[in-house]
Parts: sequence; structure tokens; C-alpha cells
Amino acid sequence: QVQLAESGGGLVQAGGSLRLSCTPSGRTGREMIMGWFRQAPGKEREFVAGISRSGSSTSYADSVKGRFTISRDRAKSTAYLQMNSLKFEDTALYYCAADFRLVEISSAVNDFDYWGQGTQVSVSS
Repeated sequence: QVQLAESGGGLVQAGGSLRLSCTPSGRTGREMIMGWFRQAPGKEREFVAGISRSGSSTSYADSVKGRFTISRDRAKSTAYLQMNSLKFEDTALYYCAADFRLVEISSAVNDFDYWGQGTQVSVSS
């Protein structure tokens, strides 16, 4: 079993920045495809960004391209989401997701076996 622990959320003014971290624990002997998703009140969970096992490939939702950057530290097995130029509409509960079986980055919620508890990002306008 794998546990994912997110951190780094908070309240920030529009135009500001935050960096989220996701650290796996438990059965983490093999590297996983990792991703960030978010869910705003009354809306479905949506893909934000994903990263390959090596970290050489990334993918982003159109709404965050050019503002968010996903990365990973393979030595620490930690994934990061650097969020710049935050907008009010970025306000949501942000989840880290990971999966051993995927061979490439996925934007589908149902493709991921492991999820964190979520960290709240609130952007004031």
C-alpha cells in the first residue's frame, strides 16, 4: 500500500505563488506516474498536471499551461507543483495521485490507484 502526503497549500492573493509537495510512503519500491488534480466546490475533480516516472515528460491542463510547473525529485520520490500567477478560479482542493501500472501520463481520475487527502489552495481576488 502507498500513502501520499500533500503539503504547501494556503491562502494567497491573486497573482501570487504557492508550491505544493507530494511525498509517497509505504510500498514505494518502484517509481510511479504522478499527477495533480483539483476539485472546486460543486465541480468534478479535474486534471491539472502529470509527470512521467523519469520526470522527462510532463502534461498540463490548458487552464494552467504557462503558469504551473510539475517536477519531481527522484531521490526523494517527491513531486512538486509550482503555481505562479494564481487566479481566483484556481481555488480548489488539490490532490496528488500516483499509480504503478500506468506507462504514460494520464489525465483520467479513474486511472490512478493512490490519492492523497488533499491540500486547500485559496486565491483571493
